[in-house]
Amino acid sequence: MTCHAQSPRLRKGNKVRRPADMNSNPVFEKVIGSAQLISLPEIYLKLRALMDDPDYTMVEVALLVGRDPGMATRFLQVVNSPLNRRAARIETVSHAVTLLGIRQIHDIVLSASVAKAFEGLETEVMDMKKFWERSVYCAVLTKQLARECELMENDRFMVIGLLHDIGHLFMYLSIPGESETAIRVAAQLERPLYQVERELLGFDYAEVGSHVMREWNLPESLQTTTRLHPEPVISEHFALETSLLHIACQLVHADIERGVFGTGAHVAAPAALELTGLTDERCYQAREVASKEYQAVAETIFPLHTE
Repeated sequence: MTCHAQSPRLRKGNKVRRPADMNSNPVFEKVIGSAQLISLPEIYLKLRALMDDPDYTMVEVALLVGRDPGMATRFLQVVNSPLNRRAARIETVSHAVTLLGIRQIHDIVLSASVAKAFEGLETEVMDMKKFWERSVYCAVLTKQLARECELMENDRFMVIGLLHDIGHLFMYLSIPGESETAIRVAAQLERPLYQVERELLGFDYAEVGSHVMREWNLPESLQTTTRLHPEPVISEHFALETSLLHIACQLVHADIERGVFGTGAHVAAPAALELTGLTDERCYQAREVASKEYQAVAETIFPLHTE
């Protein structure tokens, strides 16, 4: 869509805020109010409650997941996706549960639950199919970067990449005009979107996403990486995860926007590259692998949004 309105004047600088600073921001409150209308499916809430019981068993976990036909189907699709590179196909939830750790199970159920929570929603600002395709791409790339760093249990990076942009969904639903203006101005000025959002609205998508995750009682690691990935240099906890997500986002944006990684608005923070030990060349290699794997797994992970 072409818009000829004059771009708002932006301030220089980018002061880092804390969530408390948004308490008196009516626009932020409006966005959060819309988020309260969307809740995660009951099966995820039951899984979290089960995990909070110190005496839970994996048999109980398998029974819970298997009791929901839709979740069981999605669960097995993800477990058997090419991304997991299993030698033999897993046919039952109980078998899958014996092979996975509880964190992997949690992350698969969470990912599917978020997809279901937003099923059928449409926004004026963003095509939902494209949004989820980009999110899956970021998820696959974040995991591949973790592999590049030879990190164990790299499956957890999938959900980190998948949910990092969830704040934008609530912004698109509740303040579509303001969100579209921020996107347009950021593109015109070749500025990072989060900086423009902060200056125009007083907050950014990462803060919205982190706030909603806290309301949903999601793990602290997801809250922190989501909130700080635009500026990984200020992260103290989960710094490596935040840095890998930051780099993945820059790579994805450069690819989708047909830009060049390392230039313009697609520059990864030097501190993130230093912490991870990744070079531009290794980042490009990871993106090439992720691009091929994405094509194979996108419909498996989120068939609701790839029809």
